Amino acid sequence: QVQLLESGGGTVQAGGSLRLSCAASGRTFSSGSMGWFRQAPGKEREFVAVIRWNSITYYSDSVKGRFTISRDSAKKQVFLQMNSLIPEDTAVYYCAAASGLIPSQLRNPGAYDYWGQGQQVTVSS
Repeated sequence: QVQLLESGGGTVQAGGSLRLSCAASGRTFSSGSMGWFRQAPGKEREFVAVIRWNSITYYSDSVKGRFTISRDSAKKQVFLQMNSLIPEDTAVYYCAAASGLIPSQLRNPGAYDYWGQGQQVTVSS
């Protein structure tokens, strides 16, 4: 089992920044992917960003150039630096982890085995 614990959510004005953190504990895997998804009220959970075991990153078009995903493998942590936030970024953000994913699966929330509890991010206009 893998446990994921997120932190760093909050409320910020449009144009501001926030940094989300996700700490993993328990079982680890060498070919894992860790990603961030978000879900706004009344909407489906959507892909935000992912970092693979080989450090290759992928982003959704809506956050590319504004968000950066990174990790500290030694501490089993993943981060999401969110800059130039806009009200449309308001959502609950979830950290997720899985092993053995191929690139075509990375944006599909159904492919991930482990999830954090979620962090609310609210961007006011």
